[in-house]
Amino acid sequence: MRKAPFIDKKTAQAIDEKIPTPFYVYDEAGIVQNAENIKSAFSWNPGFKEYFAVKATPNPYILTLLKNHGIGVDCSSLTELMLSKAVGYSGDDIMFSSNETPAEDYRLAKELGAIVNLDDITHIDYFDNLCGLNETMSIRYNPGGVFTVSNGIMDNPQDAKYGMTTEQMYEAVRIMMSRGVKHFGIHSFLVSNTVTNDYYPMLAKKLFALAVDIHAKTGAHIAFVNLSGGVGIPYTPDQEPNDIFVIGDGVRKVYEEIFTPAGMTDVAIYTEMGRYVLGPYGALVTKAIHEKHIYKEYIGVDACAVNLMRPAMYGSYHHITVLGKEDDPCTETYDVVGGLCENNDKFAIDRKLPKIDKGDYLFIHDTGAHGYSMGYNYNGKLRCAEVLVHPDKSFDLIRRAETPKDYFATFDFSDYKFE
Repeated sequence: MRKAPFIDKKTAQAIDEKIPTPFYVYDEAGIVQNAENIKSAFSWNPGFKEYFAVKATPNPYILTLLKNHGIGVDCSSLTELMLSKAVGYSGDDIMFSSNETPAEDYRLAKELGAIVNLDDITHIDYFDNLCGLNETMSIRYNPGGVFTVSNGIMDNPQDAKYGMTTEQMYEAVRIMMSRGVKHFGIHSFLVSNTVTNDYYPMLAKKLFALAVDIHAKTGAHIAFVNLSGGVGIPYTPDQEPNDIFVIGDGVRKVYEEIFTPAGMTDVAIYTEMGRYVLGPYGALVTKAIHEKHIYKEYIGVDACAVNLMRPAMYGSYHHITVLGKEDDPCTETYDVVGGLCENNDKFAIDRKLPKIDKGDYLFIHDTGAHGYSMGYNYNGKLRCAEVLVHPDKSFDLIRRAETPKDYFATFDFSDYKFE
């Protein structure tokens, strides 16, 4: 599969004239179409709702775009709740899933009427004593063991800090029922970035069976099952992308197999597909500013790991297109590197690319989720701007780049002046 950029060199140049590189760019048309596809794929379930994980791309313009297309938000901190509130989210359009949660975070979630997803059984008393349990509460499940998907993707839930054991799930429901909770949700997140249509149906089968058994043994009303995230994107060109319609139909079949015979056909399905919703529709655009010829061939760019840390942190692959040279042969082998004082500050290692000249624009694919949001300020580097490109190729600045004034803003030393 060829990875095609959603902007061309001309558009990159037009943006660069007003908003210098590096910058993040997002494809409005792609985001909207993907959101509509997700809703359509699960339209068989009347209560279905996608809760976009704010941590993936915490920008109010992006959240507003998603809100206008019926997408909720999944928050995990005080500031994510505040951001969602500012955009106009409230009530059960907010899912609050956090761990080791400070009191002020829970209080704001309560104030906003969010659905609160408790990560641990001890949080029942903690939340109840702070602000009282809600009529609807959700609980996060950790089944332990190893969870394997058919294509070999696996994770190790028993080593994860999240969620409750099977026994604790039943106990948590009984405790909260005794305190007046009327409706329950079950939530679980077991693996990350699966590129297979099998994951959601497999997880659904496990969670639906648990929901039926909890209902049978406690009488609790299970209002929803939240399949969380884990549906990934193809970062490499050789990967086959997930088919959201096949995934949705797979979950439907499991629903009819397990919930329908149990008479539990009012259970809503929720998802939290931050990466799948936005990942392919964002890119980091950076400019080649140096070249170096030593033991290897290097291209130095004006972005670095503070702008996109996934390659440095995880060794993650992000495809790179040299704008204007999409059809040129990949005759050169480069390490594409940033300017941090760290040797892992590399966007690509031994990557076959067209010949790159100084001034060329590099389009780093699939950074729409967990890209800008994971930025930092090591070496005093400043975080870059974010730009939303509209269907007609016009664009708007949706977050300005940081300035030195921003970097020094938290100092409070009257003897120093930062200018």
